[in-house]
Amino acid sequence: MATIKDVAALAGISYTTVSHVLNKSRPVSDAVRLKVEAAIAQLDYVPSGVARSLKARATATIGLVLPNNMNPYFAELARGIEDFCERNGYCVILCNSDDNPVKQRNYLRMLQEKRIDGLVLAAVDDASPSEGAWLSTPLVVVDREMPGVEADLVCIDHTEGAYLATRHLLELGHRRIACVNGPARASVARLRQAGFDRAMAEAGLSVPAHWRLGSDFSADGGYRAGAALFNDSRPTAVFAANDMLGMGVLRAAAERGLQVPGDLSVIGFDDIQMCRYVYPALTTVGQSIRELGELAADRLLQRVQGKATGAPRRQVISPRIVRRESTAPLPGGQAAREHSQEEVNR
Repeated sequence: MATIKDVAALAGISYTTVSHVLNKSRPVSDAVRLKVEAAIAQLDYVPSGVARSLKARATATIGLVLPNNMNPYFAELARGIEDFCERNGYCVILCNSDDNPVKQRNYLRMLQEKRIDGLVLAAVDDASPSEGAWLSTPLVVVDREMPGVEADLVCIDHTEGAYLATRHLLELGHRRIACVNGPARASVARLRQAGFDRAMAEAGLSVPAHWRLGSDFSADGGYRAGAALFNDSRPTAVFAANDMLGMGVLRAAAERGLQVPGDLSVIGFDDIQMCRYVYPALTTVGQSIRELGELAADRLLQRVQGKATGAPRRQVISPRIVRRESTAPLPGGQAAREHSQEEVNR
């Protein structure tokens, strides 16, 4: 691999002069510049990014740590972050923590050693409360808060989104509504459960314990939950706390001969792109995931470039209902029976 000294020797000029041409640190004549450019082309010389970053004390590199990059939500989020950074002259190092606090800690230390200019972090839920507090680089936390760490936050309003999703089912006439959620240890799952509970409480409805199911945030988790729900006393609607859970519920319903939305309405959360292409297309609640990623990247680069100073800022995005094919009004006769039973229960 050619070095800057090789370029200087081939061009017949000093090492220092080649450095001035590469870094534009001092004016040189056109003749000298052309000699250097010709030597670089002939030797296929690539300047050392490490050397440049040590001199400039910046690497134009952003770290991104996600808990599960196989989840389409985080894949779309990463794309938004990467696209925004690329347009602004930064590259991104992507790390997948696998929801493992030890792996997350190791990646954070490695990224610090790489001298990244800033970091976007979707933290592992059961990480230590002080995890990340020692970071010396600008930090934006995305999707979920990180206790004990003072940093900018960009996330959707998880509780309000779950509330809107449940209200959507209630407004369609459903009263027998189940909740398929993620693991109880996950802060996002707890916030979305709170939104579901608030909507049901406002409607004066109780939810049987066996209609409150926790799993992991995956299609397989939704499928297993659906298999447990769809018996003789099944619900007429399901709030799935993310879209992958919702897709698993759709599969379980189809295998049992249930028509969606004729026999069962299902609503998800996040609005990943895949929702448009499952059958029936999944009604969901969310906001553009890529735009969420771009907001996080924008906030980080403002910190990195000194355009944003002061106390950490919380940016909580309002969710919206995305109506598709998997929810519909409860059929008239069934709705009347549900309301009648509701009066008896009161």
